[in-house]
Amino acid sequence: MTNITRFATKMIPVGKEDYPVALTDNLWTLGNYYFNLYLVQGKNASAIIEVGISAVVDSVIMQLELLNISPSYLIITHPHADHVTGLKGLMERYPDARVVASQGAKEFIRHPKSMEIMAKEDIFMSERLASIGFNPARHPLSELPFPEHHLVVNDDFEIDLGEIVLHCKNVRGHAPGSILIHVPAIGALMVSDSMGFHYPGRGFLPLFLTDYRGYMETLDYIISLKPEILCFGHQGALTGSNVDNAFKVSRQAALNMFSRVTTERRNADDLSEEIFKQCYKDEFTMYTENNIRRVAQLLVRRARECLRNSGNSGDT
Repeated sequence: MTNITRFATKMIPVGKEDYPVALTDNLWTLGNYYFNLYLVQGKNASAIIEVGISAVVDSVIMQLELLNISPSYLIITHPHADHVTGLKGLMERYPDARVVASQGAKEFIRHPKSMEIMAKEDIFMSERLASIGFNPARHPLSELPFPEHHLVVNDDFEIDLGEIVLHCKNVRGHAPGSILIHVPAIGALMVSDSMGFHYPGRGFLPLFLTDYRGYMETLDYIISLKPEILCFGHQGALTGSNVDNAFKVSRQAALNMFSRVTTERRNADDLSEEIFKQCYKDEFTMYTENNIRRVAQLLVRRARECLRNSGNSGDT
């Protein structure tokens, strides 16, 4: 695993912070620093938002047992390996929980090429966690099952947990089949990767991997909801004034990346390689180099596609 040693001194050993982390009386962060799942408990039911990777499943199960809660729903925010490879283990432990995903998520996950890539990523992430002191209790995935029958998020999809309602919204920009979960009763919003990759205290790397314009529209929608608690898929949640600051920093990071990619008259491969080298550090070394190189390539491609299609600066 190349590049692990280079950034090892900047990594935070898993276990330095105790999980679950209570955000409110009805909301907890599960998992660990690198892979966050969120548990919402209502009067009649509960839901886990994000399902993580196989390496965190056993920790999450122990955290749920500590809270004496069995989830009624398992909600997939989008079909990327670091947000879906924990599904198999959680379904096995909680067979009565209903799986929730956006339209198209199942087809994306079940595509043979996607399944092969996700399995390889799961192995790498598991080994990466082990290298910093977190030894998974199970083997990483060799296959990625997805239930035949699951709840599909439509435009007005809600899950009533009893006095707490989850509002699920299809969004564009980061990945096919992406959803946000707004929980007005507790002022929380689960944004997953829709605001970019969060480097705590250091900013964001924008992740408009499918559509720059849609990504910016999603950011504006997120900001319009004015959440008090902002829950990311990685590196924890933000509250209070940190939420407003994150909005500003995330949006500016996307604008800056768009401007950089569309104004530099450079070969796309050279530019994407430069972006890769600049961003593949610290928490991002949890993923394979091939994965993050692909991220950099897509950032260049989507920004230049938007410029060609719209003929403007991309400032929305």
